[in-house]
Amino acid sequence: MSMEIRTVKTDSFTMDYFCFGHGEGTFVILPGLSVQSVMGFADAVATAYRKFQDDYTVYVFDRRRELPAAYCVYQMARDTAEAMGVLGLSKANLFGASQGGMIAMEIAANHPELVRKLVLGSTTAAVEEDQYRKIEKWIQLARAGEKTDLYLAFGEAIYPRRIFEQLRGFLEKDAESVTEEDLQRFIILAESLKCFNAANDLARISCPVLVIGSEDDRLLGADASRRLAESLRGSAEVALHMYDGYGHAAYDTAPDYKDRILRFLASGAAL
Repeated sequence: MSMEIRTVKTDSFTMDYFCFGHGEGTFVILPGLSVQSVMGFADAVATAYRKFQDDYTVYVFDRRRELPAAYCVYQMARDTAEAMGVLGLSKANLFGASQGGMIAMEIAANHPELVRKLVLGSTTAAVEEDQYRKIEKWIQLARAGEKTDLYLAFGEAIYPRRIFEQLRGFLEKDAESVTEEDLQRFIILAESLKCFNAANDLARISCPVLVIGSEDDRLLGADASRRLAESLRGSAEVALHMYDGYGHAAYDTAPDYKDRILRFLASGAAL
């Protein structure tokens, strides 16, 4: 399989994406913060989500190409919503992981016509100071050009120890291909998390929501998912599932994660 990387063009930006599947439903994936663009791992993503391809046409969006020096999560959501509109996507099932979840909740709050159901994985409605301090260490490594240390620090934070050790060699190998442009882009996207707070926007989310967290999330903590689910219950039908033993990156490591999303999408509302 070799995924074709496509581009959405608007008057103010261009955004890369890829799509696969042939189902009638629409499933949109907004990936989290990463050292390198998810576009470089398109084949792996398509393989991981192959269960979706019969019932859904799956779209995976990058961030915009032309990043301003300061680019907040709200702007990312605005741009992604515009890209979805250009492609004619509406009433999509929207899944966002980590930073992608922050973008997804802003889209659901401000562009409800675009979202049928919402899945929020390992994310938070507001990034607290102690959470950002961990991210700030990544930014410092990126500024110093320490590509391997950055990849390892990133992996150690999001994966459980046993999985991180299994992946250490792959992470070190991937770090070799990181460019200066990758590092500068990573810094801008990571800095956007410093002031993120969507707490006041959650009341505008009315579609069914599935929140998935992890008890051993060392990046954002388990309470972030619980607080998010509780805040959403005032306006939306919400289901919460907490994994244990799969870390922040449960969306990659939990074997039944995709099945859980599929059941939620197929159900009448939230499970």
